[in-house]
Amino acid sequence: MTECNQESFEFEELFSRQVVARFDGGTISSDAGGLLLRETERRIRLLKRLRGCFSDGRNAARIEHGLEQMLAQRIYGLALGYEDLNDHDQLREDPLLAVLVGKRDPTGEDRIRHRDRGKALAGKSTLNRLEQGSATPDRYRKVNYDAEAMDRLLVDVWLEAHACPPEEVILDLDTTDVALHGHQENRFFHGYYNHYCYLPLYIFSGEHLLCARLRPSNTDASAGSLAEVQRIVGQTRAAWPEVRIILRADSGFCREALMSWCEANQVDYVFSLARNERLRAEIESQMQEATARYALTGKPARVFTEFFYQTHKSWSRSRRVVAKAEQIEGKQNPRFVVTSLSPQRWAAAALYEQLYCARGDMENRIKEQFSLFSDRLSNATMRANQFRLYLSSLAYVLLQALRRLGLRGTELAGAQVSTLRLKLLKIGAQIRITVRRVWVAMATGYAHRLLFQTVYQQLRC
Repeated sequence: MTECNQESFEFEELFSRQVVARFDGGTISSDAGGLLLRETERRIRLLKRLRGCFSDGRNAARIEHGLEQMLAQRIYGLALGYEDLNDHDQLREDPLLAVLVGKRDPTGEDRIRHRDRGKALAGKSTLNRLEQGSATPDRYRKVNYDAEAMDRLLVDVWLEAHACPPEEVILDLDTTDVALHGHQENRFFHGYYNHYCYLPLYIFSGEHLLCARLRPSNTDASAGSLAEVQRIVGQTRAAWPEVRIILRADSGFCREALMSWCEANQVDYVFSLARNERLRAEIESQMQEATARYALTGKPARVFTEFFYQTHKSWSRSRRVVAKAEQIEGKQNPRFVVTSLSPQRWAAAALYEQLYCARGDMENRIKEQFSLFSDRLSNATMRANQFRLYLSSLAYVLLQALRRLGLRGTELAGAQVSTLRLKLLKIGAQIRITVRRVWVAMATGYAHRLLFQTVYQQLRC
């Protein structure tokens, strides 16, 4: 096949003028808004603390890319929309990304090897070696991460986001599928999702990500959740001894081990409960009432009730169950939740509609993980793919901090990360580097200039 390197692109004329495009604008970046991410990182000190979660056995005299710089390159890259290592072979020449990463020579003109000059940043091969670190460093893999330290860091950022300890926190647990298209380690077919996948566990508190644990898909949805909850609750209570903690999750987490541990450790829970014939029989009269209301008004009708229930074998004790008897168009829609919360604190209707249903917002948080490419798990090993999941999680932490610190009170205070990337980070700019300055000349026609100014001022407070 004949290769053709096209340098000029001619488009439809503008009246009598030709429209010609070329990639010859010089040092122009499309990511000038990334400076706000750098300012956010300065506030929460994420990268320096992340560096402490690694051991680096490389010879310091022989390396040009520090560990913190490589981590910054990957995390900023994900936040700015560059999902693959291959993207970084071209991004090596971006002086603005080099500024974000903290390169002393953003142009790369002082690189040791002649072939690397003009490329300040690490290439895909160097970054790939970072991802491929083994549990035990050897002569070929000298960089290694401490998973426990990274887990603690996620919780620490959440704790520090509060000016004073809250009276109550809610921890949301959920899982999702990450489709696999190769032969990765621990690859299994999942009948419900109908493809080969991983089944990562996520734990959030509001918008804060506390846990992202990669798991194979041949396990129960709740597998490993008790250990993660024990770890997070222990770290939380060490900082906030008096805080009340509520776990909230769907029926995949309604397991005796998790509920009994909560009851023994003063942690409340509200879990969806899979319906069965016994549960359905308990609310027969309420279902009839809801059906009668629907027939009268033609609108969906709900009737709430509660009772104590115990399974024949799997539960160790009787527990409070709140039931929603609902009639909607064409069918009945009964739902059940089991909880340790008392009726005095949460009446049946409020517990279901206000407390339990609010967990639906976690679905938006998981969608944001996919916006940050948490599904790009194409490495051969689970350990390397867990590292990629950490990188996506940390990119989310950085963007969530931008939302919390810089966007409070603005129209984008509740925007998803994909919207933040589009409206706030993707700003065209010309970069000019002198001895004393890095000049970033942003597009005059940028539509959200006043918003940018507000975010900058709030981050600099």
